[in-house]
Amino acid sequence: MPDPANVVTILALLASVFFFVAGSVGLVRMPDTLTRIHSLTKADNIALGFIVVALLPQVGSVADAAKIVAVWVLVQVSSGAVAQLMGEVALAEQAMTPSRLDQPDHGRSADA
Repeated sequence: MPDPANVVTILALLASVFFFVAGSVGLVRMPDTLTRIHSLTKADNIALGFIVVALLPQVGSVADAAKIVAVWVLVQVSSGAVAQLMGEVALAEQAMTPSRLDQPDHGRSADA
């Protein structure tokens, strides 16, 4: 009979792979920067949580488990802050870029 800790580890790692792949697909398929950031950060945060869940049954002590959880919390905080900064930069660049409607048509008629 398989060890329950190993079963939890394998299932959590499979779930993390699913979310990492889903985030990568979202990065490729989403239309603009803000939705790409959103899909990638959400999926990666969930996947990292599953990796932590996979590692916790395998650690040897409570101190090691606390270190893993502390790293996970720090990554969650930094991921949110970096995503916010990237979104603000993307919005600022979008505001500075003139749209096609603002550009002159250079003598083209409306019929063309």
